[in-house]
Amino acid sequence: MNTEEVRSRFAEIVACDESTLELDRAALLIAAGEYPHLNVEEYLAELDAFAEMARARDDVFADPLVRIMRLSNLLFDELQFRGNAEKYYDARNSFLNDVIDRRLGLPITLSVLMIEVGRRIGLKLFGVGMPGHFMAKYSDNEQEIFVDPFHGGRIVNEERCHEMISEMYQGQMKFQPSFLYAVGKKQILTRMLQNLKGIYSRAQNHHKTLGMIELALLINPESTAELRDRGLVCLALGKSVQARTDLEEYLRRAPKSDDAAEIKKRLIQLRQKQAQLN
Repeated sequence: MNTEEVRSRFAEIVACDESTLELDRAALLIAAGEYPHLNVEEYLAELDAFAEMARARDDVFADPLVRIMRLSNLLFDELQFRGNAEKYYDARNSFLNDVIDRRLGLPITLSVLMIEVGRRIGLKLFGVGMPGHFMAKYSDNEQEIFVDPFHGGRIVNEERCHEMISEMYQGQMKFQPSFLYAVGKKQILTRMLQNLKGIYSRAQNHHKTLGMIELALLINPESTAELRDRGLVCLALGKSVQARTDLEEYLRRAPKSDDAAEIKKRLIQLRQKQAQLN
């Protein structure tokens, strides 16, 4: 698939209602931007195969905790999926096809893997977008069960989640109950794109950074932050017309933003440069 085909198919999927949005297919389309020859159906079939293995070990009448532990044992013990702590910022950790091939991933991609295999066997899991660490959870009227796929699918309680936030932010962030709320599929995809955007931005790969922003805008077309960032990346790429359009629109939407003065300065420089070319 070329870039336009990927964007077109991704746009179709994220336009769907949350209940029908295909998280696994959308995640693989993000990867297709990096791997033009990626066979999405092949990797969906691999997830189906994992689900068949999980189904053989599952008991739909068992307690949810038992079902979750059996699924975790399959994915993280038998199939040996694990978090890539050694090379956390390797972009391959963010691509679901690479996670399936290499058995290595980030908290969010491993959670997507578990959520999607669980869905196939009738075990409904949700994403939990804690700051700095993504997890999965089961929730019903009686209980919530938190699972940490990055650390072997271990079961964690709310107290441990508090401790994780304290450890990651050295006590500088106050724990909020909302940290443990379930997040929607579009939020999961947006966070995956944010991770890749950060990786590419740090590497100063402007073309790939722009690609992630474009996909993120398909999910959240009204995002002022993504609009600003697209303008700045276009500026770095020498796409002056698009950069000016985006940055002017950003200031129109957010005239009192903290970075408004800096963006105005960039625009003045850009207009001066364009005037010299005319």
